[in-house]
Amino acid sequence: MDEGRGVQAGAGELPGRGSDFLQLAAGDVPAGGKAEWLAGRLRQAIADGRLAVGSRLPPTRVLATELRVSRGVITEAYRRLAEDGHLEGRRRGGTVVVAAPFAPGVRGDGAPGREEARTAPAGAALDRTLPGARASTTLPGADTPGTPGTGMTGTVWPGASRTESPGPPHAPRTAPSGPSGAPPPAPGTPSSRAHAAPPSSAQCPPPPPRAPRPPQPPTSRTRPRSSHRPTVPTPPATPFLRAPGADVFDALREAPAVVDLTPGRPDLAAFPRTAWLRAERAVLAELSAEHFGYGDPRGAPALRRAVAEWLARMRGVRVEPDEVLIVAGTAQALTLLHQVLRADGIDAVAVEDPGSLGGLQHLRNGGLDTPPVPVDGDGVRVDALRATGARAVLLTPAHQFPTGVVTSGERRRELLGWARDGGLILEDDYDAEHRYDRPPVPALRALLADRVCYMGSVSKLLAPALRIGWLVAPPRYRTGLVDAKRFNDLGNAVLPQLVLAGLMESGGLERHLRLLRRRHRDRRDAMITALAEHLPGGTVHGAAAGLHLTVTYTADVPDTELAAAALARGVKCQPLSWHRQLPGPPGLVLGYAATAPGVIAEGVALLGRTLRELS
Repeated sequence: MDEGRGVQAGAGELPGRGSDFLQLAAGDVPAGGKAEWLAGRLRQAIADGRLAVGSRLPPTRVLATELRVSRGVITEAYRRLAEDGHLEGRRRGGTVVVAAPFAPGVRGDGAPGREEARTAPAGAALDRTLPGARASTTLPGADTPGTPGTGMTGTVWPGASRTESPGPPHAPRTAPSGPSGAPPPAPGTPSSRAHAAPPSSAQCPPPPPRAPRPPQPPTSRTRPRSSHRPTVPTPPATPFLRAPGADVFDALREAPAVVDLTPGRPDLAAFPRTAWLRAERAVLAELSAEHFGYGDPRGAPALRRAVAEWLARMRGVRVEPDEVLIVAGTAQALTLLHQVLRADGIDAVAVEDPGSLGGLQHLRNGGLDTPPVPVDGDGVRVDALRATGARAVLLTPAHQFPTGVVTSGERRRELLGWARDGGLILEDDYDAEHRYDRPPVPALRALLADRVCYMGSVSKLLAPALRIGWLVAPPRYRTGLVDAKRFNDLGNAVLPQLVLAGLMESGGLERHLRLLRRRHRDRRDAMITALAEHLPGGTVHGAAAGLHLTVTYTADVPDTELAAAALARGVKCQPLSWHRQLPGPPGLVLGYAATAPGVIAEGVALLGRTLRELS
């Protein structure tokens, strides 16, 4: 009877009612803003580790009953965190924690602590979690990339050798460490008190005396101690402290970060597992024993046929299945081309500038020269291409990396004229399927087949781990390429090829593409909105398509220094200067496809604040 009256009067009048989950008490539920309250408690629990990534939340009906609130309150709280990228609904698998938010200043009791973004150690995150942006605010020049300028760009972070702190982002503060090397806990105090005065000798007995160590001469391993602590968080900033080498992407991939805005990362969480498993079961049910042996080095006939149909349907490229060579992505396609190009007397392949550092590295690894050709708002400059004297050029005409320029019709005509005069185009159809605010453009291979080597893959459409792509080359190169593929790896694994062929033929791949376009557009809009708010003086390039944006800025801060400072504070991206051989304005290349809108907003806010502090 008393319990019934308590429910009518309000949950707050019933002591002892609540949930074992996070010890949420019904008496703590406010009269208004219930969903906001619960979302805040969940966010705090994820941030301080009580809810680890992979943890499953209670069903909405169960938690609503325990807290004596409507089920809609629980659903709304879960929805807010899902939109911020912290939770994910998995049908029968329930609601699962998939990412931790920024939450510095959270105390051990779950209550928010004091603002401490400026005193947190390197790698600490923002002082608040920004809401996921929905509207799209295009910055000036967002859809009209300009001609690369002559601004200074940096390749080395000058602050790496400084001993005086230039500002908050450079100076990670240290605290006495415990046995594990982490700062010892301070019960009942906010984490922002970690740098308070040490306890008196009455509270803490002095340590036992230690024998003095003999003086050692300074060497490369033992340097004289300075009265100032180093100001640069060297370990996380390592990829940016030198000119990028062959291992630079491995080093960046291994660098820890809370928000990963690395370009070229597709939305791997959206991989169509159910459709893939269904197609794989269908393939295995009908696969004969001989298909488990060595396959055709050119690729499984079923996939070559499916790719030929896909290219005709999606890219306007008409080819026969026998013209298609299945490769392990565009990277292997470039590697196979090294040999046949040199056999044809080609020792230099011109590259776009700015252009893909990865493509540049693959060409140089094959012993080819890579003269740079400037890119402007219409694409690669053909007059500059002719001036290089190179007989071949590597292009991304559908969505130029990293500027996002779509090669204009006039520039395409100039390119085809150059090719007819004896040039060879290596066409990387990068991000061609991922378009949002522009109509499709045909591939160059559809316009001049005999002078174009066409390359594509499913790395950005499905997952790089599949290692499946295709190469369509002019007739004079096909035999040499097949031989190179045969002696390289005897051909790709057959089973994944047959599964992909099934997805292509059933329409499953196109359905997946439609899903990705919606998700990617929302995330792109969130990034543009955040850039407009936090980098109002920047210029966004490449907004109409792709999986990334490039933003240039006018501040006198090398982009490597900005990227290093951001990485030290938990946000990973790439400096635009990595992708340049010629001078140009500083900038960042920011991927958005693999990151939820709310997390994107958090990361961009930190980038903006870091740039202001460095300026």
